[in-house]
Amino acid sequence: MPEQETIFSEKFKFEGIFSFKDFYRFCHDWLIQETGLTIQEVKYVEKAKGETKDLDIEWKGWVKMTDYFKFDSKIEFKILFMREIEITDVNGKKIKTNQGSVEVKCKGILVRDWQGKFENNAFQKFLRALYEKWMIRPRIDQLEDKIFGDMGDFVEQSKAFLALEGRQ
Repeated sequence: MPEQETIFSEKFKFEGIFSFKDFYRFCHDWLIQETGLTIQEVKYVEKAKGETKDLDIEWKGWVKMTDYFKFDSKIEFKILFMREIEITDVNGKKIKTNQGSVEVKCKGILVRDWQGKFENNAFQKFLRALYEKWMIRPRIDQLEDKIFGDMGDFVEQSKAFLALEGRQ
């Protein structure tokens, strides 16, 4: 069985005005373009409550880093009390947008031996442990730094997007 280690885990919240459609597209496109992840939406639940609605969305992403290492991600969005509002921009133009509460949870995971090639017997597992500890430790550190940096950048860019959207 492949060994998984969570390298990055963070959660942030935002409450205010934002365009859900634009935020969703921004997050999806940013992850694909900046990290190379393949993103799959594994959950989308929408609950209407009068004029507001709650959304529960989960994405899983992955990218093969080498034949031995894989980068997995899990991103969860919880949007609460989202409602459609109309605002006036700086040019006096009316815009339809959303208001509500957004919570985003992100995880970045390093998967070792993702194909399970070293799982056939105890001796191979022992060799894998030696290989990882003594031969490729710097490479593991480098990949962990990349995952941490990519997911950290995603969180910061998402926060910045929501902050800018709220100011318009």
